[in-house]
Amino acid sequence: MPAPTSRPRRPHSGSRRDEAARLAVLHAADDLLVEHGFGALTIEAIARRAGVAKQTIYRWWPSKVEILLDTLVEDSEKRLPVPAEPATAAGLRGYLRGYARFLTRDPAGRVLLALLAEAQHHPETAERLHERHLGPRRARERDLLARAVAAGEVSPALGPDVVLDALVGPLVYRALTGAGIPRGLVDALVEDLLRPRTG
Repeated sequence: MPAPTSRPRRPHSGSRRDEAARLAVLHAADDLLVEHGFGALTIEAIARRAGVAKQTIYRWWPSKVEILLDTLVEDSEKRLPVPAEPATAAGLRGYLRGYARFLTRDPAGRVLLALLAEAQHHPETAERLHERHLGPRRARERDLLARAVAAGEVSPALGPDVVLDALVGPLVYRALTGAGIPRGLVDALVEDLLRPRTG
């Protein structure tokens, strides 16, 4: 009896994306979200704007949420990185000011707000948002805070996760409700919650 021959592997087109087309899809989704909102965003519209076939998008992404998550993850890493060394009170304040600008002025900030709103109604979106963006970013923020505490730069009034929620929460709330984020709000939050070292 002849030995069984191994079958050739089927190509997985989803793992070998054309980079130009991938970026076109991400930019198209970002632009359409800003122009028309999450509810009006469709795979068909993204495909038209990006100049790719709808089937191509479905081969790479199962839903518009996953497209937006890719956009959010990539853009936030470029435009709102969590500071590396050294961990200082000034660095924390600057990061929070950058977060406020990201939420109110950056298209990727609009993506985050749209996904946060959608997550309130769809547990799957909430889970994926936490898994791909909120969780990893919180881990880096927690590390930044711990390093600043260890360096004697800040003395938080609360535990790490609670203080981070108290710092970021008001910024997200004001952005979600369409309100501006005054510069003084960030300064007040830092002073009250982090109690930076003076002198």
